[in-house]
Amino acid sequence: MASAKQKVHGIIHAASIACAGIDGGLAQVHESDSVAIVPIQTTMIIAIASEHGIEITNAAATDLLLTFTATARSRQVLFNRQALVGWLPGIDNVVNDSTAAALTEAIGWAANSYFEKTEAK
Repeated sequence: MASAKQKVHGIIHAASIACAGIDGGLAQVHESDSVAIVPIQTTMIIAIASEHGIEITNAAATDLLLTFTATARSRQVLFNRQALVGWLPGIDNVVNDSTAAALTEAIGWAANSYFEKTEAK
């Protein structure tokens, strides 16, 4: 039987892989990935909360997603990846899927940390 920590790892990594696939596939369609990625990341946050014995609503998870995304993006790339590599065929896909995976990982671990602190209270 997997521990709660192992389950959280699996939840985060599965969401990251899914988001990477979506973002890599939609690299040439600017900002089209959000429609598919946001529900995955929201579901990830709900699942992480559940692993910590905390039940949250979809609206609460979406609010947390906005908070975690703002924090993760501020630590992310400090330049415009489209301007840097967007003109190179295929490279933009790799950059996009890597960025989506890294951002989803950061959001997942931020959520896990948040729920660990909430759970301890």
